[in-house]
Amino acid sequence: MARSAWRAGLLVAGLLALAGCGERAPSASADWRGEIKEVKMAISGNNDDPQLVRRREVYREHLSKALGMPVRLYESSDYNGVIQAISSGQVDFANIAGGGYANVDAQVGDKVAPLLTPRQAEGETGYYSALVVRAASPMKSLADMKGHSLGYVDYNSTSGYLYPRAALRKQGIDPDTFFGKTSFAGGHTQAVMALANGQFDAAILQASGGTPETGFTRGPLRTLAREGLVDIDDFRIVWTAGPIPSEALVARTDRPQALIDLVRGAMAALPYDEPALWTEIGQLDGSAYTAVDRRHYQEIIDLRREELAQRRGGGRP
Repeated sequence: MARSAWRAGLLVAGLLALAGCGERAPSASADWRGEIKEVKMAISGNNDDPQLVRRREVYREHLSKALGMPVRLYESSDYNGVIQAISSGQVDFANIAGGGYANVDAQVGDKVAPLLTPRQAEGETGYYSALVVRAASPMKSLADMKGHSLGYVDYNSTSGYLYPRAALRKQGIDPDTFFGKTSFAGGHTQAVMALANGQFDAAILQASGGTPETGFTRGPLRTLAREGLVDIDDFRIVWTAGPIPSEALVARTDRPQALIDLVRGAMAALPYDEPALWTEIGQLDGSAYTAVDRRHYQEIIDLRREELAQRRGGGRP
């Protein structure tokens, strides 16, 4: 525990200032250790990606060492499981996408707060939605998709549902009438495979590790291509939206402040304390965590509110 906890402690002061939380002084008391026997964190499970499996184990081991106590990860096969786990207080922390956090914020407000988000070496803290078609498709642009079928990822997916629908409306396109048929695939992996199998004419997928101008190096398409399940050349991006604020490490604010500060510091120290592991789990060289608060996700919170208003008005998914 010594080295990581010491490093985490040094980082806490700076992170508190950056996050705008300096008014709450960390508790010097260790009494919370007598009340909390293990730290619980919720994450979205995806055993299709070995990097994500490895990442979960690295996070667990790193936090356990830094905190000097067991860390238990609760995996959910869908977005809603993580949302409900942190909203109900069943877990102390969670890794959650912006759309999921907006859902949590609507349910419990400031009982859950964002702490950290990944930042790339160039300073970017976001990723993209990509409308993907099969390479052999006659569709060359978004306009060509009118009347054709589209697969969304999940209602609680930021890049696979919430953000691209808002972006389409900003372009004067009603996503509820523009496409011939829409449905949910249930996950990014499922959306890729459904597109490959011809269930949809196009799918909305997450894309990262680049920009629309430079191309992307990460995302479900790249992951499945690395595993040999699809050929990346069999697909083509015809439209993008973004950048979208990246996922957040969030905390229940009713947990001891000293615990929150230690976890925040330990996670922020990971790319510096364990640089080899950081890149091994798929993080880009030069990337790290940066402190955030609710304001970082305000756009997503507003978009979710607008989407709910659209649905109440009779729109279809």
